[in-house]
Amino acid sequence: MAELPIPDVSPARCSGRFTISTLLGMEEAGRGPYTPTEGSSCDSAQPTQLSSSTLYTRTFGYNTVDVVPAYEHYANSKGVGDPRKGRPSLADLHSILKPDPSRLCTPVSDVQHSNGLPEAGPEAGLEEAEGEPGRDSEPEPVRFGWVKGVMIRCMLNIWGVILYLRLPWITAQAGIALTWLIILMSVTVTTITGLSISAISTNGKVKSGGTYFLISRSLGPELGGSIGLIFAFANAVAVAMHTVGFAETVRDLLQEHNSLIVDPTNDIRIIGVITVTVLLGISLAGMEWEAKAQILFFLVILVSFINYLVGTVIPATAEKQAKGFFSYRADIFAQNFVPNWRGPEGSFFGLFSIFFPSATGILAGANISGDLKDPAMAIPKGTLMAIFWTTMSYLVLSATIGACVVRDASGSLNDSVAVGSPGCEGLACSFGWNFTACAQQQSCRYGLSNYYQSMSMVSGFGPLITAGIFGATLSSALACLVSAPKVFQCLCKDQLYPLIGFFGKGYGRNSEPIRGYMLTYVIAVGFILIAELNAIAPIISNFFLCSYALINFSCFHASITNSPGWRPSFRYYSKWAALFGAAVSVVIMFLLTWWAALIAFGIVIFLLGYVLYKKPDVNWGSSMQASSYNMALNYSVGLSEVDEHIKNYRPQCLVLTGPPNFRPALVDFVGTFTKNLSLMLCGNVLIGPRKQKMPESWLMADGHTKWLMKRKIKAFYTDVVAEDLRSGVQMLIQAAGLGKMRPNILVLGYKRNWRTASPQSLEDYVGILHDAFDFKYGVCVMRMKEGLNVSQVLQAHVNLTFEAAEHPENGTGSRAAPGTAADPTTLASEQQASTIFQSKQGKKTIDIYWLFDDGGLTLLIPYLLGRKKRWGKCKIRVFVGGQINRMDEERKAIVSLLNKFRLGFHEVHILPDINQKPRPEQLNDGFKDEATVNEMRQGCPWKISDEEVDKNRAKSLRQVRLNEILRDYSRDAALIAITPPIGRKGRCPSSLYMAWLETLSQDLRPPIILTRGNQENVLTFYCQ
Repeated sequence: MAELPIPDVSPARCSGRFTISTLLGMEEAGRGPYTPTEGSSCDSAQPTQLSSSTLYTRTFGYNTVDVVPAYEHYANSKGVGDPRKGRPSLADLHSILKPDPSRLCTPVSDVQHSNGLPEAGPEAGLEEAEGEPGRDSEPEPVRFGWVKGVMIRCMLNIWGVILYLRLPWITAQAGIALTWLIILMSVTVTTITGLSISAISTNGKVKSGGTYFLISRSLGPELGGSIGLIFAFANAVAVAMHTVGFAETVRDLLQEHNSLIVDPTNDIRIIGVITVTVLLGISLAGMEWEAKAQILFFLVILVSFINYLVGTVIPATAEKQAKGFFSYRADIFAQNFVPNWRGPEGSFFGLFSIFFPSATGILAGANISGDLKDPAMAIPKGTLMAIFWTTMSYLVLSATIGACVVRDASGSLNDSVAVGSPGCEGLACSFGWNFTACAQQQSCRYGLSNYYQSMSMVSGFGPLITAGIFGATLSSALACLVSAPKVFQCLCKDQLYPLIGFFGKGYGRNSEPIRGYMLTYVIAVGFILIAELNAIAPIISNFFLCSYALINFSCFHASITNSPGWRPSFRYYSKWAALFGAAVSVVIMFLLTWWAALIAFGIVIFLLGYVLYKKPDVNWGSSMQASSYNMALNYSVGLSEVDEHIKNYRPQCLVLTGPPNFRPALVDFVGTFTKNLSLMLCGNVLIGPRKQKMPESWLMADGHTKWLMKRKIKAFYTDVVAEDLRSGVQMLIQAAGLGKMRPNILVLGYKRNWRTASPQSLEDYVGILHDAFDFKYGVCVMRMKEGLNVSQVLQAHVNLTFEAAEHPENGTGSRAAPGTAADPTTLASEQQASTIFQSKQGKKTIDIYWLFDDGGLTLLIPYLLGRKKRWGKCKIRVFVGGQINRMDEERKAIVSLLNKFRLGFHEVHILPDINQKPRPEQLNDGFKDEATVNEMRQGCPWKISDEEVDKNRAKSLRQVRLNEILRDYSRDAALIAITPPIGRKGRCPSSLYMAWLETLSQDLRPPIILTRGNQENVLTFYCQ
């Protein structure tokens, strides 16, 4: 525990007691950062200026900066590393404590119990707005429990006209046994989906948005956004479908009484528009009125069920017997237990496709998740109970009506006969009715197989069944009318798609999406006026099945990724059952209507592609992120088991960029040939004290990564804090990478200011090259005529975070401007500097001067560069040294070697005059005496003596001659790649080596890369 300083405490009060601080002080025998200072040498229960609370004194026996666990510390948490409300930072606990009331938050003991749970009281923040306890300034929004909010709503949405009008007919076709199988198969899919919903909804706090919220926060915005949009649209069209079902029933009643308003088609439109307008008024009145309307519909349906069950036990009248109803009979049950297929739809899967939509509707409760008191409890309990009770109702209805009504009946009272009359066939003969004639001619109007209104005929009071149909259709329409705007509102707020944000505004204490209601109303009215819903209905059913498939896949995917964040409190689910449910949902889509399934998939893929292209800036901790980590981890570990082979060699580059935006040309050059091919790691050495530089590292790392992403450079960024440049680069060389994904090439910029730089910085730069070779790295030094460092331009216009680098062209090393503060998004939003490597090079040349055999790296990098589109038209020329009397032989040998490497280089030039004496060049200022030169090194580190020049005269003259050749042959090249000399460590002075590089690369217009491999092969012409 970190202690609070207690001023003016008598040492006598500490007699006989020891603290961690005093023990550390005794061990260190001095005043270290943890040694007690005056006033803090012992524990004390006295309050300090940092906290007036005595909670922690009671808990721990002394005051402490630490706080006990509390709800407030975790509420509204977002990303790893974000500060939490009321919790001290690590610096407050770990560093030397400086009392600062404005920085340290007052402990929250005044508003919490000792167990850390919040009491009701005034709080500020997002959580209170979401319905957390403790907000009294505004009236509480209406919240529903699991019965009214989920179970009743789901049951009403599951029950529909199929229950009343099609289930008896399905029972006649498939028989009771197969009807039960159809019901149980459908319920299996919905139950698995219900379990998946339960798991996802209990894995964290669920807000408004329903199905879209659950899928998007689990699978990410790509799939979540596409499903959210089509699910909201499907609900809007479903309003029209259910309303038309109601309007058709009313129209039929009007037709029976010859009371049509206009004509059958226009009557549906008139009644439908009036009905949906009334439903809109109920919705706009608020969720409380909508819930009351749903309760009313629920009671009506329950009364209709009771009415039906009572009717089955009432002795049948002659009229009902003529229509095939004989009350409960075992022989009727036995006959109806087996199937009797009739008509084009008389098949198992044909009837399954008709019944399955009646089992859907389980998402109605989840869709109003924002209006539930406790979604994590209400959604699982209410959804599963709704599935159970509706399943029982389907099974009971199928069994009871199958035991009461025969399949064929004429409805004519004249068909009654004496029991056992000759010529009478069929089960009804034993009950005194002869339906043989109509059964043989298939002209019977009544019976289970022919009369859709069998439930109404069986019931005690027929109009109550009609009322039940009204209640089922209107309740489903009202549920969809509420669901669509709620889901669409959440989608609008996430801003995944353009032009829809207008509909995300909420009104009132429940944040009602009034604009979304109006949009849903317009869509519903439009489809009601079309009055041709038979074509659109299969697509809507497939949209709902898409949602089921993705909910199940979300549960499976979150489970299979083993993410520590997947901790649902609902445990009764199986990831394999969820996967099975997802697969079955897709299969059912094609069983229902294959062309509608293809359309649904096409729309989902199109919307998915749009979100993938736009890459919205959201981070929801989805299972896709966890899956990406798992895949990267597994492949990285698997890669460690693979032995390296020359054929699979890839140039993995550690690029000493410093802040990447300081040297964009260097970043673009390496990024061009490593993109989608190999590892690129941008390294930055922060020079200075760790305590001062670490905050800068934390602050800017994310900004540099975003800058690379905006520039479309596939690279990583890393930095280290070191006392000097060379030690920092040594850290990077040794520690960068993971497993086999480790750099093997060090890329850095040429140090242009080596003449004026301090002696130590020059030694560090050349020492970095030596270190790279010591660690078996290849080296690539890049020089451009205009230089690489653009930091001064950035500082003048955009970025105030860094001062000019201490070593402007060494490729790394930066010092922060004292007292500056930077927004991590500033780097990503700044204007991108353009470089030569971003433009097309046309029909220029890439000239390779392969002067020394370094293993082939000098050839490989230009070859990889030439494969890119911007450099594809460039002709690659290879220059090698040779003797004038053997030019043809040597050229043929090099061409043969290049052909075996399959690089496609065909233009080879031999340089016979490479050893000719160059024009006289003055390599020093005429100093003859070694002592004099050493004295001058402090101010002029590039000075070298004649003795040193004489020792390396041949090598020095060669650099001068090579520069002349480069200017003669490659004046108009797009890029020059050359093998540089290697200065022997301990023998070649740093200033002399830099003079060689300077002489070799000076006065050249094209960029030049000095590439030297580690003398190990990177090219091979063998196939194994």
